[in-house]
Amino acid sequence: MNSAFQAALKATLPPQSLLIEAEALRPYECDGLSAYRQVPLAVCLPETLEQAQAVLRICLEHQVPVVARGAGTGLSGGALPLADGVVLSLARFNRILGIDADNRLARVQPGVRNLAISEAVAAYGLYYAPDPSSQIACSIGGNVAENSGGVHCLKYGLTVHNLLALKVLTMDGELLEIGAQSLDSPGYDLLALMTGSEGLLGVVVEVTVKLLVKPERAQVLLAAFASVETAGAAVAAIIGAGILPAGLEMMDNLSIRAAEDFVHAGYPVDAAAILLCELDGANAEVSEQIMAVREVLFSAGATEVRTAQDEAQRMKFWAGRKGAFPAVGRISPDYYCMDGTIPRQHLAQVLRRIGELSEQYGLRVANVFHAGDGNLHPLILFDANQPGEMKKAEDFGTDILRLCVEVGGTVTGEHGIGVEKLDAACSQFTAAELAQFHAIKAAFDPAGLLNPGKAVPTLHRCAEMGRMHIQGGALPFPELPRF
Repeated sequence: MNSAFQAALKATLPPQSLLIEAEALRPYECDGLSAYRQVPLAVCLPETLEQAQAVLRICLEHQVPVVARGAGTGLSGGALPLADGVVLSLARFNRILGIDADNRLARVQPGVRNLAISEAVAAYGLYYAPDPSSQIACSIGGNVAENSGGVHCLKYGLTVHNLLALKVLTMDGELLEIGAQSLDSPGYDLLALMTGSEGLLGVVVEVTVKLLVKPERAQVLLAAFASVETAGAAVAAIIGAGILPAGLEMMDNLSIRAAEDFVHAGYPVDAAAILLCELDGANAEVSEQIMAVREVLFSAGATEVRTAQDEAQRMKFWAGRKGAFPAVGRISPDYYCMDGTIPRQHLAQVLRRIGELSEQYGLRVANVFHAGDGNLHPLILFDANQPGEMKKAEDFGTDILRLCVEVGGTVTGEHGIGVEKLDAACSQFTAAELAQFHAIKAAFDPAGLLNPGKAVPTLHRCAEMGRMHIQGGALPFPELPRF
């Protein structure tokens, strides 16, 4: 590390806020996508806005890249450090700054855990809607960076639909205030632009979120099916009937068994697939919708339909779904979590094809996903200690992403591009679109020091790989880069 650069950081941060020793840096070498690792040059953990601004200005002066990091639960390598760069951790920006129950909003720092917001406002009969499966650990700043969703995003939207305002630091330490504490603000919609930008445009230091009133009643239906294709078709049937559930989730047999062994949620372990359909609202409305959904499910081929009898059982049903990822981790040495989105009408077709790919590659796959909005999370099981299995899992995942694009979907739903899907993104976007993305990046970060090499592939990379999106198609995917 440059001695002048190190001296400047030491003069700005207290000793406990600057990590430079190898062992202290090791915990920051990756995010939730642990297949990609890199020890950073240093880790800065500012405790004040002024310290964060100073770190950015020092890095700009010395032309050192900066990777902002929240809780490190991301699954696409978005917080992967650079060997010559600094990790700017917002972990100590962890306070809820204010709750305005009358206007249904809360001001929070980016290091506040997602679930902590709902816990803090529960006494007012309010809650924060986006609920990723990692909500007990993931931070709201990371949710903004990745535009996270959750099991209730079908009805209540993603992070971008539940924000009112952001405070963001640019690379030169300037504080930008985006949005307003109202339903709309004048000018370009920079709030939406910043949400999902994966740390490429600025560092989020404060978030104002919308709060919702807890519904009078929420109840879950659990439906079992004899095949994943039938369950997929049932999803379209529910939406086609004009019913908008609060959540509509699907799990296949492998994930059902893993979750049941882990959580003991009361799942039917002999089912090929289950759907969890939550309905919420006024008591009379929910009663009417439950009857309607039961009829649709049986007509669509459900072999069994259960209704949660109380709040404890409802939470148990959801605990199994939200615990599916760690549950699968108990039955396989490693797993590769994919994230793609498809039009709902193609669910049955895509699930059938994923099953065929599983046989082709000789790797098991557990399907767990937000069925209502077509956001797939296939978990590819493998053993990294076996030669060639990591590459085989990556190739399998690449084929799933290609399949998503072929049916009119996208290469990501809520996990972001990070480093994992840079090549896949080449098949998603045209050269003109990529050029515009880079122009926006340059407008916010002319020096290109904020999370460089992530989220948006270069035109050169796509052309070199021969995978530029052309006339609605693309050439085959190459092997993902290894770090």
